[in-house]
Amino acid sequence: MVSLESLAAVLVLCTVLSVLSYRFGLLTSSGAIASFAVGIIIGGLGSIGWLLTLIVFTFMGFAVTKFRFQIKEVKGLQEGKKGERTYRNVLANGLAPALVAVLAFATGAQDSVLATVAFISSVAVAAADTTASELGVLSDRTYLITTGKRVPPGTDGGISASGTMWCVLASTVASVTGWLVVFQRLDVLVLLPVAMGVAGCMVDSLIGATLERRGLVGKLHVNFMSMAFGSAMAVAIYALL
Repeated sequence: MVSLESLAAVLVLCTVLSVLSYRFGLLTSSGAIASFAVGIIIGGLGSIGWLLTLIVFTFMGFAVTKFRFQIKEVKGLQEGKKGERTYRNVLANGLAPALVAVLAFATGAQDSVLATVAFISSVAVAAADTTASELGVLSDRTYLITTGKRVPPGTDGGISASGTMWCVLASTVASVTGWLVVFQRLDVLVLLPVAMGVAGCMVDSLIGATLERRGLVGKLHVNFMSMAFGSAMAVAIYALL
């Protein structure tokens, strides 16, 4: 049962963050509205700990987006005009975690380790992919994941050594942070969402190099599928432990 106090805290937190993100140019108006809605679903149906985990990822994403932004802008690889995110960006990274929250609420499993592992894994994929994409495009040595052939930075399905390194680091940071926020302690089980974050990021690149390059799916679909993969695999592996 979700308490009124928790719902009030979630409402205030989502409102403040959405308004500030819009005022500081981090989100467009549509992005701010979508962010508020996703936050309410995750915080209200999941937990405040889940919401805080998502917020940490969000600011991580903003930070890597703004990093060396002028170079990305010159290369035409920037997000938006000034790095701002629209509702499509928010939904691309928020639909899978929101779905985990809805399913957890429907089954009464919000407080279970399984649901939390699934949620953190989905966020870890988003963190790994966003960071690898935003920092990996700064590398001139990019290769298509399916063929190993050299491709221009920013190519769908392109990977680089530096992007992969950042992918692993971002997945680790997101997973450890989420674990500490929810459980207030570390456990060897945190390695599961770390691994799923990296695996999901690789799946994102594989889908990008195949289906997305052929125009069969868009970025929103790619992100959702890779994050859903990370969550589903985490659940399957956890069930076997």
